[in-house]
Amino acid sequence: MENRFKTAKTPAEAIDRLQTIYDASTGRLQTALKAYIEDGTPPDPKARARGAFAYPELRVTYETEGSPPPISRAFGKFSEPGVYRLAITQPSLFRDYLEDQLSLLQDQYPITIETGPSDEEIAFSYVLDGSQEIDLDKASAADLVRHFPYADLARIDDAVPNGERSPVPGEPRPLALFDAPRVDYSLQRIRHYTGTPYEDVQQFILFTNYHRYVDAFVAWAIRQLKEDNEYESLSAAGFVTVDARTRNPRAAVEGAPWRRFQMPAYHLKAPGGRGITLVNIGVGPSNAKTITDHLAVLRPQCWLMIGHCGGLRHSQRLGDYVLAHAYLRYDRVLDRDLPLEIPVPPIAEIQIALADAVKAVSGDSGEDLKRRLRTGTVATYADRNWELRFHAEARRINQSRAIAVDMESATIAANGFRLRVPYGTLLCVSDKPLHGELKLPGAANLFYQRSVSEHLMAGIETIEILKRDDAAALHSRKLRSFDEPPFR
Repeated sequence: MENRFKTAKTPAEAIDRLQTIYDASTGRLQTALKAYIEDGTPPDPKARARGAFAYPELRVTYETEGSPPPISRAFGKFSEPGVYRLAITQPSLFRDYLEDQLSLLQDQYPITIETGPSDEEIAFSYVLDGSQEIDLDKASAADLVRHFPYADLARIDDAVPNGERSPVPGEPRPLALFDAPRVDYSLQRIRHYTGTPYEDVQQFILFTNYHRYVDAFVAWAIRQLKEDNEYESLSAAGFVTVDARTRNPRAAVEGAPWRRFQMPAYHLKAPGGRGITLVNIGVGPSNAKTITDHLAVLRPQCWLMIGHCGGLRHSQRLGDYVLAHAYLRYDRVLDRDLPLEIPVPPIAEIQIALADAVKAVSGDSGEDLKRRLRTGTVATYADRNWELRFHAEARRINQSRAIAVDMESATIAANGFRLRVPYGTLLCVSDKPLHGELKLPGAANLFYQRSVSEHLMAGIETIEILKRDDAAALHSRKLRSFDEPPFR
């Protein structure tokens, strides 16, 4: 198989060949599936051994005497000379990313770029998207597994981002955090959980935990479609897309079956994926980990949490903001992947943008802004009823100096740190559980009416600030280890 790898002079040439190999493999897999289902003809084992259903592979070789030269940027650099490899799925989806990363390496190092078939096969379930004329009623999934490559979870893990896979002498090193089977697995999960095409996810992501933010985002997004700006369309949960030509777009979005999906998403699309995605993750750290595990394979520029929290200080008022600088991790869902003793640092560029956005949207400044926007530690619990253990929890809250409590923020930040996606948290105080101001229906509704729109706009303005700055400084070196894959 080695002699089937071809050298590419440019990143664009390499990606073109990756796409050719991918299209050929998926085409052969679809044809073989149809033949087996219709007349029982199994695929040729010899053809499979030659890579008939293989993912394409990208190889980058960097040979030098001694250590690579020191380069200060966070990514697009080598930690060691050698051969780096990556099995790739959906080359067209990742074309801009791949071309950018390869160009960074080629500009700084004398590298050789090669493409060819990998030794990893595409699972048959990933080519059955409903568009092929294949009658699955004639064959069970268990029967297909006997003859075709399948999504073998034993071969899918996060060993590379978790720092658990040491280089084997003489073997190629990973070129990126996620290989093709892991990416394909997550792409299908994104579609399943959000009710939207994974192709529509934008580079800047907002997470919220209340549907009222979705209503406000949809209303704002539809207005943007009629303005002179970069936004082109709105992709909504339920696989509905509207644009400036759509009659009654609000009715189209609200009429979509978004309730069928666990974490409905809404994508205000712009060229090059430079738009905004909003995901309603609901309440709790499990959903927060699940969706960030999957969205990370798309290598977004950043993700931000803009949900509600309980204020823990007497001086806080309902509607005040909390800008998280640190996290008390009681969410538990990431303990095995990111030990509790590992600090989750704030990303300075995002912290500054969040503070500037609150100032711009609220109109507050000086002492008024200081009273309204408080920075500090957020405690994230897995148990919504932590207050019922008040005496046990009060000491730790005091020791940590936490100023707010929620159920998602630490999970989103910690997974951003683990998966090298810049993160930030801007919460809005919706109740004060330690001071008798509980979230009761009457007060809650009044709070929502006053705060949701402004809070959402602060999140959107943060993204606009980061986009104006070209997001160039977001990908901090503090997110990366000393022995990091070259790709972002």
